[in-house]
Amino acid sequence: MVENRLSFKEMCAKYDVTPRTLRYYEYIELLQPEREGRSRYYGPRECARMTLILRGRKFGFSLEDIRQWLLIYEHEGTDAQMRSWIDLADRQLAELAEQRRQIDEAMAELRQLRDQTEANLD
Repeated sequence: MVENRLSFKEMCAKYDVTPRTLRYYEYIELLQPEREGRSRYYGPRECARMTLILRGRKFGFSLEDIRQWLLIYEHEGTDAQMRSWIDLADRQLAELAEQRRQIDEAMAELRQLRDQTEANLD
């Protein structure tokens, strides 16, 4: 069983996170490593949670959304968690689509202003 655990330093390296990030995730109760004295060890459960946390962050979810989603699994099981995931994903997809629209609009406006400025130089 001990060989399935990662030390604090190994966990940081495996997931390419800073010690501060790992400590923060523990502080807000996203991760709950085993403790032996002052040492922390992360088993398969914590590694799976870390993978989900980082994936959620990549998709733009807040840490609170991720924490709530992980709690659903612990209290209600896989089906409830998957239903919640679908709702979260739908909400995030709509938000990302709106961000894309705003970026496209800003780029078009910037391109137009740039082209006008260049035309004024000629």
